[in-house]
Amino acid sequence: MIYQEVSWIRANAGKLCPQAKKAALEWYRPLKKVPCFLQKPFKYLKQLWRKIPVIVQLEKTRSEDISIKDFADSLGCVVHRELGLIHSFATRVGPKQLELLSQNSLVRKIWYDREVKAVLDVAAPVVQSQILWERSLTGRGIVVAVLDTGIYEHPDLAGRIVAFKDLVKQKTDPYDDNGHGTHCAGDIGADGSQSGSLYRGPAYEAGLVGVKVLNKMGSGSLSTVIEGIQWCIDNKESLGIRVLSMSLGSSATESHVSDPVCQAVEAAWSRGIVVCVAAGNEGPEAGTISSPGISPQVITVGALDDNNTVDGSDDQVADFSSRGPTIDGLVKPDVLAPGVNIISLRSPGAKLDKQNKSARVDKWYFSLSGTSMATPVCAGVVAQILQSDTSLTPDQVKARLINSAQKIPALDPNTQGAGLITANWEMRSNQR
Repeated sequence: MIYQEVSWIRANAGKLCPQAKKAALEWYRPLKKVPCFLQKPFKYLKQLWRKIPVIVQLEKTRSEDISIKDFADSLGCVVHRELGLIHSFATRVGPKQLELLSQNSLVRKIWYDREVKAVLDVAAPVVQSQILWERSLTGRGIVVAVLDTGIYEHPDLAGRIVAFKDLVKQKTDPYDDNGHGTHCAGDIGADGSQSGSLYRGPAYEAGLVGVKVLNKMGSGSLSTVIEGIQWCIDNKESLGIRVLSMSLGSSATESHVSDPVCQAVEAAWSRGIVVCVAAGNEGPEAGTISSPGISPQVITVGALDDNNTVDGSDDQVADFSSRGPTIDGLVKPDVLAPGVNIISLRSPGAKLDKQNKSARVDKWYFSLSGTSMATPVCAGVVAQILQSDTSLTPDQVKARLINSAQKIPALDPNTQGAGLITANWEMRSNQR
C-alpha cells in the first residue's frame, strides 16, 4: 500500500467513520497470492468494480441552497435513499467518488451503510400489566410502530394493524417472511384470542403499525432503518403513532453524537414519539450495548430471565443481555423486561418458523428469547402508561418507568439499569 495513494483517507479521517476508513483502505491493499507484477492491474480492477455502500451527511447550515439530489448528482453519485431526517443520502461509491465526497466542504460525515440485524406466557404478569387491565388500561387508542421484519396478519391482531409500510420489497399488504417482527408485535399487543387469553401482550388493544426494514434473513441496512424512522415521524399525526419499538441494532463503533441511527431515534424522540430499543444480545461482557441503544435519550431495554415464574425471587438478568457502559461511558440499559422463553405470535411458513419447528407452541404461537422480546414488552407497558395520560412527553414516560422499576439485589446499574419495569407505576410513585 503506497502512502501517497491513501493520503486522502488520512487527511479526511475525521469525516469517515471507522468502517468507511477500513473499507476505503481495502481498495489499495495488496492482494494475497497475486504476483507483484500483477498487483497494479488487479488493484485497478478492484477499484473500478468494487463499490461500497455509504451514508453521506451534509452540513445543514451550508447546504440549504442545494438539494440533496442535486449535490449527489454533481459528484456522480446515485441516490438510493434520501434521508432528510438527518440531512443525508445513501449511495454506493468507488474510491474517486469517496475521495471527492470526503474533500467537499459541504460534507459533514460519511458512514459505511453497515448491516443491522434483528436482535408471552408469564411476561405480562411479571411486569404487573394485569393490574392495569382491571382498570381498562389495555393500550386502547395508542398506536405502536414496530420496525422489524414485518407483521403477519395473525388472529390475535385482528383489526388492529392500522398501517403497513414495506421498505424492503415495497408490498402493500402486511406480511412477515422472517417471523421476528410478528413475535415482537405479539409481545406488545397479542390479545390471546387463540389461547384463551393465556398468551396476551401488555397492550392487547393497542393499534399496531408494521414497518418492514429487515429482510427474510432478519437483516437490513442503516439507511433502510433510518428511512423507516423517518416514515414513522412523517406519519405520526395521521396514524397516531406514539411509540416506536426497535428490536434491532448493530455494533456501536462511535459516540451516539456521531451515530446516524442515534441521530434518527433522537429526532423521533424530540417529535413526541417514545422510542424503545433493544440493548443487544452480546452479554454478559461489559461495554456491549448496541446502537442505537447507546443513545442517552431513548429507553434501552435489557432482558430479564424470570424462570417462567411470576415470583420475583428467582429473577436474574439473562446471560446474553448486553451490559454497559456505552461507548460514551454512559450507564445502560435503562430498564429490564422479560426476555427469555417468551411465547408470542407465530408467522406460519416464515424463516424462523421453518428453522425452529421445536419452538412452536400449539398452532398459533412460538417461543423466542432475546432483548428483542424484552423491548416490545416494554413498549406495550409504555402504551398502557400513555393511555392513562395521553399528555405525557417521552421524557415523562421514561421517568415513570425508571422511578417505578424494581431493582434486583446485588446487581450493578450497567447490568440492570433501574431494574425490572412494573406496570403498577402509580402505586409505587405514591409510596416514594
